[in-house]
Amino acid sequence: MNYRVLGKTDWQVSEVGLGTWQVGGGWGSAFEPKKANQILHTAFDLGVNFVDTADVYDGGLSEAAVGKAVRERGEKIFIATKCGRRIQPHVNEGYTPERLRKHVEDSLRNLGVEQIDLIQLHCPPGPVYLRSEIFSLFEDLKREGKIAAMGVSVERINEAMTAMKYDIVSTVQIIFNLFRQRPAEVFFRHAKVNNVGLIIRVPLASGLLTGKITRDTHFSRDDHRYFNREGKAFDKGETFSGVPLDKAFPALEELKGKFSGNEELALQALRWILMFEEVGTVIPGASSPEQVVNNVQAANLPLLSESQMKSAQTVYEKYIKEEVHGNW
Repeated sequence: MNYRVLGKTDWQVSEVGLGTWQVGGGWGSAFEPKKANQILHTAFDLGVNFVDTADVYDGGLSEAAVGKAVRERGEKIFIATKCGRRIQPHVNEGYTPERLRKHVEDSLRNLGVEQIDLIQLHCPPGPVYLRSEIFSLFEDLKREGKIAAMGVSVERINEAMTAMKYDIVSTVQIIFNLFRQRPAEVFFRHAKVNNVGLIIRVPLASGLLTGKITRDTHFSRDDHRYFNREGKAFDKGETFSGVPLDKAFPALEELKGKFSGNEELALQALRWILMFEEVGTVIPGASSPEQVVNNVQAANLPLLSESQMKSAQTVYEKYIKEEVHGNW
C-alpha cells in the first residue's frame, strides 16, 4: 500500500481507503455485521488505514461495525464519518448547531470512541455552506476534543469552493471518476493551494466502471441503482454518477478497448484516479472481502501511459461530458 498526506490534517492515509455505504442498506441487501467485520479486517490487513462511514448508513449500524473493527486493531486507523442527512426534511432550516452537535455525539457513541478523526457535513443543502455558525460549531467541537478534523462531502464543485473558505475545513469529499472528470479541471488546483485533502467517492460510478453491468442487469427495488436513477431519493449524481445507461454502455466498450492489458477495467479506473497527485485517498466500497482485495491492487498497478490518459479524456468528451459536465 502507498500512503499520501491528506491535506492540512498531515495524516499519512492509504491512497486506497474503504467506503462503507455498500456493506448494507441502499444497495439491495440487509446489513450483516459478520460480513462487515470481515470486509473491514481484510482492508486493514492489506494496509488500508482510512475508512469512511456515516450516521445514516444502516441507521448507525455501519458506524458501530467500523468502531468495533478499529478497536480490535493495534495500528492507527483513521475513521471518517458524516452528519446532517438525518435531518428531515433535508433543508437548510433544519441545520442548527444544536442538532448537529447531538448528531456528532450520537456518532461518538455508535463508534465507541472518545474522538472522531474526521467529521464531515454530509452533502448539505447549498445555503448551509454560507452559514458561519455551522462551521463555528465544529471549531468548538475540535477545541473540546470530540473531533480531530472537519471536512465536507459535496455534490457540486461550487459548494466545495465555498466550504474551503473556512479554516476548519481540512478535507473535501467529492465524486470523481472516468465519467465525472470536471473536478480535475479547476477545483483540484484550488484544493492544493488551500492545502485541503481530497477524498474521492463513487470512483466506479456505482459499479458501471467495473464493466460488469450490462443492459440485462436487474437491480432489486431497494437498491439505489433501481430507485434513484432520476434523483427521487437523493441527488441523482450519486447513482451511476448521473450518467444515463444508454450513454454509458458505448463509452464502456470503448474504454475496455483503450485500457488494454491484463487488468480489469475497475482497477484501471481506480488507477486513473490515483494518477492525480492532488488526490489524498479514494474510497471504493466493497460488498465482500474479495472485492476489497481486488480494489487494493489498484495502488500497485503501473502508471497509466500518456496515451491511456488521453483516451480517457476522449471517451469522456465523446459520450459523457454533455450529460454531466455542467450539472455538478
